Amino acid sequence: MTRWLVTGASGLLGLNFALQASGRHAVTGVVHRSRLEGAPFSVVTADFRRPEALEALLDQTRPDWIAHCAALAILDECEARPEEAWQLNAEIPGQLAELARRKGIGLLHISTDAVFDGVRGGYSEEDEPNPLSVYARSKLAGEQAVRQAYPDALVARVNFYGWSLRGQRSLAEFFYNNLSAGRTVNGFTDALFSPLLVNDLADLLLEMAGRRLSGLYHVFSSETLSKYEFGRHIAAAFSFDPGLIRPVSLQESGLVAARSANLSMRTDKLAAALGRPLPGQDQGIRGFYELYRQGHPRLIRDLAGQPA
Repeated sequence: MTRWLVTGASGLLGLNFALQASGRHAVTGVVHRSRLEGAPFSVVTADFRRPEALEALLDQTRPDWIAHCAALAILDECEARPEEAWQLNAEIPGQLAELARRKGIGLLHISTDAVFDGVRGGYSEEDEPNPLSVYARSKLAGEQAVRQAYPDALVARVNFYGWSLRGQRSLAEFFYNNLSAGRTVNGFTDALFSPLLVNDLADLLLEMAGRRLSGLYHVFSSETLSKYEFGRHIAAAFSFDPGLIRPVSLQESGLVAARSANLSMRTDKLAAALGRPLPGQDQGIRGFYELYRQGHPRLIRDLAGQPA
């Protein structure tokens, strides 16, 4: 049984990764401001902005692997707080990588598709990034710091959706929350992406670590669609009215941080390593609905101590 330390364990990926791993491994989740109540894994609190906190945490928990999911990931918040974004997304990953390498701990570092400018799409691991926002630039710097400090680390660029602690952290939840209430929402027809259901992503990441993969990998769905199409798939899965989704352009969004338009991704490298293609969109959206039907959102909310 592998001892996993999962940072950002109250976030969308960190929490679902810890839940997926906890049935098979010994898991310690690290949180900062949020609390987790009754989680099926150990929970510790740490503030990585304190220089001594990282090494003390590793010495206390003695993990075999670290899944570094913690980040400042809300794009407009990064634009408003660039120094904090740089510290959390760029500097701390490099410090953690150096400590993990020195202590012989496996490191899985989570990065993002947003490192690309989205001009042409079809990006592979070999393509040159060109980040557009504070978030994207800080995440690319984090990738580079990790790979420089710990060349054998596993770096995964990802995009994902699923059920989160407070029900507001993924695009799928955005569509579910609004469409279930009968509210009209925008769906971007010119924003292309290749997201995975976070639970499928967690299983893939655990398999990659189990196979001792290292280096940079794209961990995305094998299929790309627009955010407008994604919303319509969510509507169909839950029998909501797809007419509530307005097809609009990114230029009409009024969003603060620059967004990359075409983030279609190639996953050939990982598919070859695993010996199979990565999940398609129908599989992920069916899984999102099945988790709802099985009460997974309620389970997640209960961990935050929220009422149903």
